[in-house]
Amino acid sequence: MNILIVDDQPGVRYLLDIVAREAGHRVCTAENGLEAIDAVRSFNPDLVFMDVRMPLMGGLEALGIIKSLAPETDVIIMTAYGSEETVSKAMQGGALCCIAKPFDVDIIKELLTKYRWKGAGFRASAAGGGALY
Repeated sequence: MNILIVDDQPGVRYLLDIVAREAGHRVCTAENGLEAIDAVRSFNPDLVFMDVRMPLMGGLEALGIIKSLAPETDVIIMTAYGSEETVSKAMQGGALCCIAKPFDVDIIKELLTKYRWKGAGFRASAAGGGALY
């Protein structure tokens, strides 16, 4: 599976990169929403992990563009600012789910496992995981 990781914090990108590669996935990283849009065009990700607050273009703005370019690409929004408004905008914009930062690596591993076997029940099952919205 192709996974795009979008976050302006190098440590977050590095951690998610390691977890995804160890699970056998191909990974591409980006530092902001503009880079994410370019990566969607060239890398064709199946799944995107994307932060909300980033320089140049934030995650919610990029989410709308990504979903218009590649509607089949699923996006998981990561946020340290998990307000109801942010979560609502993300879900209305087509996000698969939202996860709170900082997150537990086991939550990411569980999400990747569930996503690999995704079906109609992914949203419902993913929503039950503690740090998920």
